[in-house]
Amino acid sequence: MRYLPLTDTDRQAMLSVIGASSIDDLFVDVPAEARLSGTIAGLPDHASEMAVERHMSKLARHNLSAGEAPFFLGAGAYRHHVPASVDHLIQRGEFLTAYTPYQPEIAQGTLQVLFEFQTQVARLLGCDVANASMYDGSTACWEAIGMARRITKRGKAILSSGLHPHYVSVANTMAKFTGDMLAYEAPSLDAATDIDALIAAIDKDTSCVVVQYPDILGRIADLTPLAAAAHAAGALLVAVVTEPVALGALVPPGEMGADIVVGEGQSIGVGLQFGGPYLGLFACKAKYVRQMPGRLCGETVDAAGKRGFVLTLSTREQHIRREKATSNICTNSGLCALAFSIHMTLLGEAGLRDLAGLNHAYAVQAADRLAQVPGVTLLNDSFFNEFTLVLSKDARDVVRNLADRGVLGGVSLGRLFPAQDAIGHGLVVAVTETVTAEDIEAFAVALEEELA
Repeated sequence: MRYLPLTDTDRQAMLSVIGASSIDDLFVDVPAEARLSGTIAGLPDHASEMAVERHMSKLARHNLSAGEAPFFLGAGAYRHHVPASVDHLIQRGEFLTAYTPYQPEIAQGTLQVLFEFQTQVARLLGCDVANASMYDGSTACWEAIGMARRITKRGKAILSSGLHPHYVSVANTMAKFTGDMLAYEAPSLDAATDIDALIAAIDKDTSCVVVQYPDILGRIADLTPLAAAAHAAGALLVAVVTEPVALGALVPPGEMGADIVVGEGQSIGVGLQFGGPYLGLFACKAKYVRQMPGRLCGETVDAAGKRGFVLTLSTREQHIRREKATSNICTNSGLCALAFSIHMTLLGEAGLRDLAGLNHAYAVQAADRLAQVPGVTLLNDSFFNEFTLVLSKDARDVVRNLADRGVLGGVSLGRLFPAQDAIGHGLVVAVTETVTAEDIEAFAVALEEELA
């Protein structure tokens, strides 16, 4: 097998070195009642290759994949066209199995790719410096909160109601171990953002304000006054971008005063892939670089004056004493970062702007058509490629029925916020360049029938 090259002899030699007689010896500390004995009930002991392929294909047919139906799902993960050349290039042997470049003399290619990736991310997010990526957007968001605590020596973060609830959930989980206090309230079906409320909530204990741009409902706000208010109180502004394609059309958060900008890079170069692996983006102002988690690749020259690349900053616990580490995140989703960088390179600045323009144009077309459906109200008339509809019925039921009709018609707010009945009629609709006029019409017709 490609990734399991060890032979039985290799394994026995390794066990001998550590003083174990078998692999089972490595699990003696796991309670017996927690260990599986025998085979898994319901699974056959063996089957032929053809039988397994047939069975797996049958199971796969239960899925309705993104390319098989009109697709309007978003809310943090988006379907974009990824050129075939991206997948071809990342599967080259020197990339596919490349790992952390601990030895720069044999990892120049990997280091250069990460250096270029950092440059692209810093320019995209409007910041001075970016790291070599993180797990995903939600963990990058939490790392930004932790970084703000280290910088300000304060332990209260104010989270916008427009922040993705999954990001909020990750932050709450991690805050249990750090003692950070997170101030957060779920959103309401309101066309206005909560910028004024966030400004009013900032106090002397605030380490940072975290705001999504565009937010979970697709609303877009000018972050400049929020940044000014945070800085006046000695706090930082953390901006979260879940749809980086939007920055082909919108002013980057860093240019509006955000101190730390994080996000999810999946939209560029990385397919939906049933939820992962994805790619965390992380950038900040230069003066905060030593508090930034992850690793930073830099350009230098060797003894002969030739251009080369090195790990310039590595503040992870793998590199330095645990108590000095800024993060325990021990991977940088390198293959996804490579896919991002290749796709971004193929697009170029002009291509990214064109792509953003297509997304917005198709979204406007869809919003106009869907707003004509009886029982549908468009919540926000200012958006990029994602907007919220208010339906006359609970959106959860509508989404399920639309799926039965072969239309993946958005993400219900009732699913994202199950405890908030007041916003259960909200439906978040995402429209990218992959959507056609026929898809929009099919969605509108099916939605009208559901709401009739």
